[in-house]
Amino acid sequence: MKSGSYLKNAAVLSLGSFAAKAIGALYRVPLAMILGGYGMGLYQMAYPLFCVLITLSSAGVPSAFSRLLAGEIAAGSDGRDTLFTALRLFAALGALGTLGMFLLAPVMSNLQGEKALLPCYLVLAPAVFLETGIAVLRGYFQGKNDMAPTACSEICEQLFKAGLGLVPALCFRADPARAALCALGAVTLSELCALLYLLRRLAGEPRIPRLKGRKTSPSSVFLSALPVMLSAAILPLSRMLDSVVLVRLLEGTGNAVSLYGLFAGGALTLVGVPASICHGLASASVPSVAAATARKDEEGAKKHALSALLYTLALAVPSVPALLLFSKPAARLLFPSLAEEEFSVLVRLIRISSISAATLAGLNTLSSCLTGMGKANCAASSVLLGVLVKLALQILLVPLPKFSVLGAAIAENACYPVAFFLDLFYTVKKNKEKQRDHDRKFGDGTGRLDGAGTACGQSGGRGACTHGADALARNA
Repeated sequence: MKSGSYLKNAAVLSLGSFAAKAIGALYRVPLAMILGGYGMGLYQMAYPLFCVLITLSSAGVPSAFSRLLAGEIAAGSDGRDTLFTALRLFAALGALGTLGMFLLAPVMSNLQGEKALLPCYLVLAPAVFLETGIAVLRGYFQGKNDMAPTACSEICEQLFKAGLGLVPALCFRADPARAALCALGAVTLSELCALLYLLRRLAGEPRIPRLKGRKTSPSSVFLSALPVMLSAAILPLSRMLDSVVLVRLLEGTGNAVSLYGLFAGGALTLVGVPASICHGLASASVPSVAAATARKDEEGAKKHALSALLYTLALAVPSVPALLLFSKPAARLLFPSLAEEEFSVLVRLIRISSISAATLAGLNTLSSCLTGMGKANCAASSVLLGVLVKLALQILLVPLPKFSVLGAAIAENACYPVAFFLDLFYTVKKNKEKQRDHDRKFGDGTGRLDGAGTACGQSGGRGACTHGADALARNA
């Protein structure tokens, strides 16, 4: 992909993501005022299980399509046979995810020690099914290098979530649990609106006849996304674990649900904004890195990956001092209804967590690039180690009164740099070692390694995890 085309696609996705985040941030101002600390805690505690289930049912699909469809489209097909195959397959997985959320709702609410979460889980469950259709359709358009539908659907999703969530929540503001339930119901309705928008865009496209003898099987589509689905599930699983472990650890240091709400719904929301702005760079890097890998051009793939990382860091690194300097006005703007004590805790959480704004954004881009290289397992191992470090620090720090919820922010700061530098190592160092091994075996005139069967993943043609299709990263 040419640099201009890559930057254009990245800009479309990043602007769309930024606009969606801006709408979400503006939405949270009145929402936090309505729900209060307890209501926001419920709102945030219901999300981790939802994120895990949509990851297990649809993660990896947009990026997988970016590669699967590219070959078909280049050969003259419109890729719709693969699209409809994937829609049927992942609709079934989404239905299982929704059923799983219904069944796990009582278990999770008991584990989290909050009975008011049960209806929250139930009203959010249908969104798992809807999200799978959204992921497939976004992947289809991204595979055609058309990033506008993804960006517009993200904005559509946020607009409807805000519009449909505030009025009913306001009606029940005297009951924070019921108000949180209304806000989560709006999430499900917003997913439905985004899905309808994408279906409308699809209906307006001209059809191209399918190539004779070329049809992608459901197993091929599934195996393309499976390694990435498992890889992408690690962070959401850790968030779900946080919603249980952190709340339990915080019980001896204050109002556990409110403190968790300040951390997950306040500090992490702000810290995640730079990563969302850079989301387009991560997504747009996959086709170019995957194309270079398919050509067995490892140096080209690495060059694309490092360029994407530099663009990402150029956008994300300035956010660190910005969060440090403007944590108070940002917290006051977004959460004006907080009591003074809660406000003080939130400001400290934002300042401590600010470093994660850059490392999380960089991690997302490198993970996408590694998966474009066919090394989804590398990205998974990096994140898993980072999560284990985070969990260990949470257990050590959070129960101590002098740290309390601040210990969770410190642990979060340790997680992303560990995963980021490991991803950077796999992107750069491993390729160099492979080239040296190649040169020792064959000299310098026998061609390039194709990257298949690497120590930490697979690429190029067939790999151990994909059996005929490369693993690709989930759209972040």
